[in-house]
Amino acid sequence: MKTCSLRTSFMRRFLPGCSAGIRGFTGLYQTVKFRFGSFFPLVLGAGFLLTVFVYGLFIFLVVEGWSLLDSFYQVVMTLSTVGFMELHPLSDRARLMVSFLILMGVGSFAYLVGAFTQVVVEGRLQDLWGKRKVQKIIDSLADHYIICGYGRIGAVVAEELRRENLTVVVIEKDPELLFDLERDRFLFLAGDATADEFLLSAGVERAKGLFACVSQDAENVYITLSSRQFNADLTIIARADRPESVTKLERAGANRVLTPHQIGGKRIAQVMLRPTVTDFMDLATQGHNLQMEEIAVRPGSEMVGKNLITSGIRPRFNLMIIAIEKAGGRMTFNPHPEVTIEAGDTLIAVGPPENFPGLQAVCRFPNGDEA
Repeated sequence: MKTCSLRTSFMRRFLPGCSAGIRGFTGLYQTVKFRFGSFFPLVLGAGFLLTVFVYGLFIFLVVEGWSLLDSFYQVVMTLSTVGFMELHPLSDRARLMVSFLILMGVGSFAYLVGAFTQVVVEGRLQDLWGKRKVQKIIDSLADHYIICGYGRIGAVVAEELRRENLTVVVIEKDPELLFDLERDRFLFLAGDATADEFLLSAGVERAKGLFACVSQDAENVYITLSSRQFNADLTIIARADRPESVTKLERAGANRVLTPHQIGGKRIAQVMLRPTVTDFMDLATQGHNLQMEEIAVRPGSEMVGKNLITSGIRPRFNLMIIAIEKAGGRMTFNPHPEVTIEAGDTLIAVGPPENFPGLQAVCRFPNGDEA
């Protein structure tokens, strides 16, 4: 009975600590492997060779008591297998240890050669050059959009932005999703979006908008907080899985926080209760034969100071203004024809997609001249 008690105590005390150590080592291994990517075998081989070199120094410096210079020189000669004579006579114990040193040295060199050949043959050097090229392209971007996380939500967002001909940069750390990004031909960075270095590499300081779409609410909070510090004017749309996370994301700096489960549930209910309205909204937002668009009125536009009648929007562009959002955020639906258009207003218009560029040019530039 006492033996069983001692065994149980040993299992409880030693094995949990050992298991925790193994998990920590495994986590470190996975982190380093992800960090170096395709070049991890080269890094692993170099690390093993360095370990072998230190082992050789231990043999000659500690076991045999040689000087540091003699030990270093003897290790180099031994690992390079040049065949020079030993600087000093070796003891039997040292000869046995040197034998293992030679075997490990030859093995590490063979592994490094194989790893380097694999990098060259599989085109991983070309991948590295490709990543540098992508980084140069990202460094030249401005007013682009950053998507953090290419999961189910992020992939849909990326496709919608691409459909609008907007520039997108995706930050993703899942290796499986990185293949999808490469297949879909998106600009992307392989890394953790919570790390400031990847946000800066994606050009968050120059970006127009950012979507925090990773699966963990805590990570979205951190991404939002960091992005807001880098760019005070950045528009941030964040995803929240739990309702209690909405307030935290808003406090972190998100302009809008959306809960996919609630949106999906409301959408399903509306399809059942108001199918015709839902079909109209799909038609307007998908932009095939009918499109709903928001157009900002810039200072200097010819629309400033005119009401809806004198602006001639309906006869000139064949578009219907269904709402106007004032600069202060007040929304006016079905505005009266006498409502005056002011600088900073946002016009919500509905009509054929091909008619919007003309109104956008008029609202954005004086006399509608982009030049």
